[in-house]
Amino acid sequence: MGKNQYIVAFEIGSSKIVGAIAEKTAAGVQVRCLEREKLSNCVRYGGIQNPDMVKSSINRIITRLENAIDGVIKKVYVGVSGRSVHSVEVESEHGIDSSRPITEDMIKSYIREMTRNPQKGYEIIDIVPRVIKVDNKETTNPVGQFGSKISISVNLIVAKDMVKQNLDRSIGMLNKEYVITPLAVAKEVLTESERSLGCMLVDMGAETTTVSIYKNNALCYLNTLPLGGLNLTKDIAMGLSVVEDEAESIKLNLNSPLDPNADNIEVGGVKSTDAASFISARMGEMIANINEQVAYAKLTTLDVKSIVIVGGGAQLKGLPEKMEEDLKVKVRRGEYPIDVVITDHHVNRPEYIEILSLLSRSAKRMSAGESCVERMEYVDGPELRGGVEPEPVTEPEPAPKAEDPNAGAKKKKGGFFDKLLKRASVLLDENDVDGEK
Repeated sequence: MGKNQYIVAFEIGSSKIVGAIAEKTAAGVQVRCLEREKLSNCVRYGGIQNPDMVKSSINRIITRLENAIDGVIKKVYVGVSGRSVHSVEVESEHGIDSSRPITEDMIKSYIREMTRNPQKGYEIIDIVPRVIKVDNKETTNPVGQFGSKISISVNLIVAKDMVKQNLDRSIGMLNKEYVITPLAVAKEVLTESERSLGCMLVDMGAETTTVSIYKNNALCYLNTLPLGGLNLTKDIAMGLSVVEDEAESIKLNLNSPLDPNADNIEVGGVKSTDAASFISARMGEMIANINEQVAYAKLTTLDVKSIVIVGGGAQLKGLPEKMEEDLKVKVRRGEYPIDVVITDHHVNRPEYIEILSLLSRSAKRMSAGESCVERMEYVDGPELRGGVEPEPVTEPEPAPKAEDPNAGAKKKKGGFFDKLLKRASVLLDENDVDGEK
């Protein structure tokens, strides 16, 4: 293994797969190579429907990444997102011996008990601490304290069983570690003050929009909606009787896509006001659905002081202004992590904010001396190269049948939970209260 420390991350979305290699340096996380491939009907609503074809795309990307840095990839960090990914709040309260101090083993035991019964058909992917109280007083580190009662609240981040199963099949035999993409983006893009005061992160993809709500520096709620930028494109295509590629071009080239009353000009032979009327109506619906998540989180609009939007769908012209007008709250577009060093302007694009956040977050989770790449011969640094986009996949396998999320618990075996429990020890780390290292 070379002396350099490299991170390899993959983000699998509904419209594309992105893989990237970065190096941990004194200046930050230096992106060395980024590759991508388009997808067509292989991933729906963030869930893999055709693992074999996704695996083929990943293998091609890995080959190009290895050629770019003249090394062998041994481990990858894989982002997890999609329609089924959501948070489940779990609380527990325990009477304790007030004459003895609270120990780390006690905390781990309580968390283990709290995570035994996830929803049937769902698997725990991550454990995110919310609040710990000793005798009704909040604390960031209860170890060593004395009291008669301890209360613990955590958010279990769960996804359907088949999500992880299909990811495992798609990645193959490579050593892998899963990272919840919305948590990585929130940790790297939101400011500490935003997470503390109350903030909503909205990640708008092609087919899904993930809403994460933070308050008091802790994750309060996470849910994924089956709405994204593709809905706007399809509305234009249907309403104006054009093909989707043409509709997408019209959407991107409108000067005022959310203002049906703007100056009427022709874009691709289509009246701009006609196209804007469809976009505005659909986006209004999406904003309303996003706003509804506040109530589902058992919060009020007063708890959300600001909104940060990211993702390809969030780049629609005029969207921050539209959301501010509708929701009466400050809205900004998120920027890529400040510790990510980019030397190629092709990578400095909004659509790559998720993969850049995954690289940055994964770099912080790696142990000293750990590297995802072996047999490196890198000396001065390869020139960063953007990815190619082969022809879309056209023959996907039938989608697996959906499972009922409302039945009882399913037992799991193996070491996956043990890893989660080990990571849950961040409950004891007062410097990282949201559960990510």
